[in-house]
Amino acid sequence: MRVAAIQLRVDDGEPQAARISRAVALVRAQADADLVVLPELWVPGAFGYSGYDESASPLPGATVSAIAEAARDINAHVVAGTFIEDDAGQRHNTAVLLSPRGDIVHTYRKVHLFGFDSGEAKTLVAGDDVSVGVIDGVRFGMTTCYDLRFPELYRIFGDQGAELLIIPTGWPMSRLAHWQVLTRARAIENQVFLIGCNQVGTQEGVELAGHSVVIDPWGDVLLEAGEGEEVLRVDIDLALVAKTRAEFPVLRDRKLGLPAPQQR
Repeated sequence: MRVAAIQLRVDDGEPQAARISRAVALVRAQADADLVVLPELWVPGAFGYSGYDESASPLPGATVSAIAEAARDINAHVVAGTFIEDDAGQRHNTAVLLSPRGDIVHTYRKVHLFGFDSGEAKTLVAGDDVSVGVIDGVRFGMTTCYDLRFPELYRIFGDQGAELLIIPTGWPMSRLAHWQVLTRARAIENQVFLIGCNQVGTQEGVELAGHSVVIDPWGDVLLEAGEGEEVLRVDIDLALVAKTRAEFPVLRDRKLGLPAPQQR
């Protein structure tokens, strides 16, 4: 599978319409990719809370439709990133996977909303559906940014047979070290490939970290971006997942259903 992760620059000063046009052009430029991935909430910016209202719409909406047209043009699956989805007045941070025909074939509403009772945690509604999708026979789990801090979520995907994790993000520079540790940890502990697609730029005073990554089931970083706008392009061999699990069968040694400790 040839992967292209688009680490997009998202700054307050750029009009949303201009950024959408630029993102569509970058997707179209990945003509030989099998899977293209965009970051979290790249239209308003992950921390661009003042732009959430402007970008909110039911799915598919104009932006997803524009990315869908690009997906058809290059005949590739595209994780269009995440969007403020307006569903009958309830708003979600929703990731969208498009088929090479431009159809929405999988969505994921962010389960863990960031902000500690402010930001998206105050203004959006958390999702509750955690199910794998399939890309060309490959089972994957799709999560979003802050979800990365909750390992039990990824165990659910692993138990459903996920071989690949796709994580659109808007991760801040102030916690870059956490990003680098947690992405490797989620790949290692579940023995999967992981694509973490972040953004760069500054939104409402928050600098984004970049450093998008593609990591293999051993936890080796195949590619890592820097701190500017760029596209990571790499071929991944999904057969390595089964090979890794056969050579180092750690997952079969999990101890489930242990009794709770007794009160003393």
